[in-house]
Amino acid sequence: MGRLTGRLFVFFTTCLISFIAYSPQIFIIWPWYGREFSIELLTLLVPFNILVGLLLWNYSLCVRTDPGGVPPSWQPNPNDADGYEVKKLTRGPRYCRACECYKPPRAHHCRQCKRCVLRMDHHCPWVNNCVGHFNYGHFVRFLFYVDLACSYHLAMVTRRVLYSTSFWDEPSGRELIFIVLNFATCIPVLLAVGIFSLYHFYALLGNSTTIEGWEKDKVATLVRRGRIREIKFPYVSNLGMRRNIESMLGPNPLMWCCPTVPQGNGLRYPLADGDDPTGEEWPPRDPEAYTYPEADPKHQFQLPSSPWTFENGSLNPELRPSTTRRRKTPTGAQQPAPRAPVPPYHPDYDGDSGTAAYPALESDDDSDDDEYAENGAGRPREFLRRGSEGYEVRPIDRETMLRRYVEDRTAEPGRYQLYVPNPPSEPDSGPEVEEESMPLSEKLEMWRTEV
Repeated sequence: MGRLTGRLFVFFTTCLISFIAYSPQIFIIWPWYGREFSIELLTLLVPFNILVGLLLWNYSLCVRTDPGGVPPSWQPNPNDADGYEVKKLTRGPRYCRACECYKPPRAHHCRQCKRCVLRMDHHCPWVNNCVGHFNYGHFVRFLFYVDLACSYHLAMVTRRVLYSTSFWDEPSGRELIFIVLNFATCIPVLLAVGIFSLYHFYALLGNSTTIEGWEKDKVATLVRRGRIREIKFPYVSNLGMRRNIESMLGPNPLMWCCPTVPQGNGLRYPLADGDDPTGEEWPPRDPEAYTYPEADPKHQFQLPSSPWTFENGSLNPELRPSTTRRRKTPTGAQQPAPRAPVPPYHPDYDGDSGTAAYPALESDDDSDDDEYAENGAGRPREFLRRGSEGYEVRPIDRETMLRRYVEDRTAEPGRYQLYVPNPPSEPDSGPEVEEESMPLSEKLEMWRTEV
């Protein structure tokens, strides 16, 4: 995510919070209480504004607080009593190739921030920051206050709607518009953030992060399918719910709702006692997954000299020209000039001789010749070449193609019923024949005498 895009997300989130927080107080509650201060009005709005203030405070800290990065000179201590995580293949500490530094326990590389983050949970676009060791507590409190403030907001606006239906105190047009807008914005936010916050409360109680939750689900799926054996999570997660909460929100329960600095520096976490002395990497890899080879830095891509390639630059052995059908030409008609069944850029093209590099296959079946004798009389032979790339035919004129299509359609038996009128029979002799042969002037004189 770009720098400007991240700031736009933060600006949009701030505007949404401000609209949900202050529009009902100004356009719904204040007119409802007659635009005058009273004890009841303060009792209703002061708790709501306290929740909104704590929400904005934690959101600001979540945006501005550095989640924690790896110090440039940090290296794992092999003599540490807690130990350190090693890779299965190299038996060495976790190392980030992008940052070119060692990875502390539970640290991951963020592609958006382009650095390794301590105890990384996820990268949140709504705060334009990674959620890590030093701001995870602010993020959890922010979700908690969003749930409380939105619930209080819905209760407050719903009370105004119920009051209008009970005491015939109908809201004005402006109040009605803002009531609808507040319901339309607050309910989706409460549902989305509520479900998201329940997951993070569950992860907080289990001393886990979002990335580690995905890894655990992946391991459980592989174990259920029988691809790997069950592997224990490498970090201690059974400290108890209270100690898990204290590790992020502080040791004093009375201060859990206020912003505090988390314990520790994010570089050391106690490891679980493993049952396997050989040690397994976490997360384990799927043994049936395809392993991509490492890229060769000296490799240079080059286009082949011929477009007809197969495997490692050789020709396709199945690509051979063939004549699938030959239309019968009447005896005495002019035979067409020999044509090469391959294009000029094909390696087997022989332009000097003007003949095919591979002999055309003659059809020995007389029935095929009889089949095409009636429809193809007088037409030049058509050659087809078939290979792995498909069929290639000689170009044909559009007028010829249309004429052949009409002929094939009309000549199909049973498709059309053609009406051919019989010519009228003409008498060989008689007065009618003589009258037809008389000149017009004689016919007029004959008609006058008859009258």
